[in-house]
Amino acid sequence: MVKDFIQIRWHGRGGQGAKTAALLLADVVFSTGKYVQGFPEYGPERMGAPITAYNRISDNKIRIHSNIYEPDYVVVVDETLFDAVDVTKGLSCEGALIVNTARNKKEIEKHLNGYKGRVYTIDARRISMESLGKYLPNSPMLAAIIKVSGVMSDETFLSEMRQSLEHKFAGKPAVVEGNMKALRLTLQEVS
Repeated sequence: MVKDFIQIRWHGRGGQGAKTAALLLADVVFSTGKYVQGFPEYGPERMGAPITAYNRISDNKIRIHSNIYEPDYVVVVDETLFDAVDVTKGLSCEGALIVNTARNKKEIEKHLNGYKGRVYTIDARRISMESLGKYLPNSPMLAAIIKVSGVMSDETFLSEMRQSLEHKFAGKPAVVEGNMKALRLTLQEVS
C-alpha cells in the first residue's frame, strides 16, 4: 500500500506549545486546500509533563484516525525529553528529526538510539528571546517543520501565518510582528 500522506509527531512538555504548534500547522495547511489532522494525545498532562501531538497532511481525504506510530518527521520541542521518551521510536530514516537545542548534531547523537536519518537542530530559545522577548519555542519549531518537510513554500507559510496571527491577536501588533520575526529567522537558519 502506498502511503499518500505525511505524518508528524511532536514531543514537548505541557506549557511549551507543542499542542498549539500542531494545531496551528493544521490550520495553515488546511487553508492551502490540503486535508489535515492535528491532535494531541491526552493523558494526565500537567505543566512540564511530557506531551505528544500529531499531524497528518495529504492531498486526499485522510481515512485513518489513530495516533502516529511510524512518523515521517518528529519535532522535539524540549531536548530534556531524550531522557524520558524514545523520540526516534518508529521514525523513518527517510524522514527527519528536528530538535530544539543550542547544541550541535554531534552532541545530541548519543540520545538518538542509533537513528540514521536526517537530524536538524534549531535554537528556538535564542530565536524566541530575540524575537518575542520571552521563551516561546512553538513558533520557531513550527517554521522548522515547514522548512524541513516542504509541505508548503516559505512564502505561502508566512502569508498564511500572518493572516492567522492577525486574526488571533487583533489589536496586538507587537505579538504578530514578534512571531513573524521568529518564523522568518527560523526559515533562514534551518538548512
